[in-house]
Amino acid sequence: MNKKYIKGAILLGLTASIGFSSCQITNKYKSPEYSSENLYRDANSTDTLTIANIPWRQYFADPVLQGLIDEGLAQNFDLQIAFSRIKQAEANLGMAKAAYFPSVALVGQVEQTRLSAADPTTGAPRDRKSLAYHKETYTLGVSAAWELDVWGKLNRQSKAAYAQFLNSHAYKNLIQTSLIANIATTYYSLLALDEQLRVTKENIELLNETTETMAALRDAGNLTSASVEQSKALLYSTKVSVPDLESQIRQLENSLCLMLGRKPQAIERGSLANQAVPTELKAGVPAQMLAMRPDVQQAELSFRQRFELTNVAKASFYPTISLSSGMIGYSTVNGLAQFFKPENLFASLVGGLTQPIFARKQLITQLKVAKAEQEEAYLTFEKTVLSAGNEVSNILYTYESSLSKNELRDKQVNALNTAVYFTQELLKAGEANYTEVLTAEQNLLQAQLGQVSDKLEQLQASVDLYRSLGGGTR
Repeated sequence: MNKKYIKGAILLGLTASIGFSSCQITNKYKSPEYSSENLYRDANSTDTLTIANIPWRQYFADPVLQGLIDEGLAQNFDLQIAFSRIKQAEANLGMAKAAYFPSVALVGQVEQTRLSAADPTTGAPRDRKSLAYHKETYTLGVSAAWELDVWGKLNRQSKAAYAQFLNSHAYKNLIQTSLIANIATTYYSLLALDEQLRVTKENIELLNETTETMAALRDAGNLTSASVEQSKALLYSTKVSVPDLESQIRQLENSLCLMLGRKPQAIERGSLANQAVPTELKAGVPAQMLAMRPDVQQAELSFRQRFELTNVAKASFYPTISLSSGMIGYSTVNGLAQFFKPENLFASLVGGLTQPIFARKQLITQLKVAKAEQEEAYLTFEKTVLSAGNEVSNILYTYESSLSKNELRDKQVNALNTAVYFTQELLKAGEANYTEVLTAEQNLLQAQLGQVSDKLEQLQASVDLYRSLGGGTR
């Protein structure tokens, strides 16, 4: 048989056996299995629509809020840090891929040798014209080294770096969804405080009128001074809340400025009355939530990275096989005139195999650590999934309960408005006690403030549900 074919068959068999051995040493990654059934309460298994698929610009229709979100996405420091992490992970991935290729270096060397004037053994003088007396050697060449990925270690290192790269993108998405939700929540909170301040000032005007009416009735001898002072006390108590509300507004404006990368300043905004509360929010099936939530993606990618690093630890038990060119280049003695002549060309090729012997204890420890970290990453993934389902369940219930309060709160406010009107008229006619008027007005203020809080709760629940389902990356 032709020797060339024999060598080819041997090489093919060796390659196949090495590939088979590599497959036996490392395991192929599979996504961790986790049942998404009943992950959150009252999930509709037939409803495949989810608000997470709605682009944020469509979900948040207020143009002022859209502008603030745009500004935050462009200037927020946390998001810029997330982008820098992506660049770092991309560079690490490039380094991991570079390990597949040989390292090449240009080597230049000049060596000068000059012997002593006399032979140290015989004492005889040397011939200074001899080539051996004074010698200059010039060498220029290229050296290369290449580690063969026989056991799949380099491949698994590259896959671990790729998982880290994807993780950095998931982290960016997590920061982005959280940023959008935080901007929207803070914006709605500002609108709610504006509305509470407006309601409070309206009630102050109402209490002023009541106090003036009571003072007139006192002067006419129909009321005592105690009733007037009681009305003034309620008026002052209501006025005291104004500075508190204004302080909260200022603090929220500063918080929003920080999210936007601005210096502290006033925030342009709309009104709470113009904010439409969604009447029906689609959560979709739990599997969609798992696929879209950045924190769940991060947890799985962390597990994937640890899985691949465990494979690297396994492959480290096997010998490292490397090829080295030694050096390929030109070398000449005493002169550069004919440096690149063919007879000055030299080359050397070296193959090496390094098998760990005394480091086995260290390698075993590294493998144990890698397996423990992999198990930790898997448990973190399970916990993240369970926490995600729990969060969605809570937000859905909060949203539904806030909607159920709407009709009752509206009826309460309407009834109290009527009660205030009637008690004021009865007071003027001398048919009502002053305490009835003050109680009705105080109850009206609390109900109106509660109405504002109810709407804020609905808006915040709609934002939280959008974020918890993975919305905000589009």
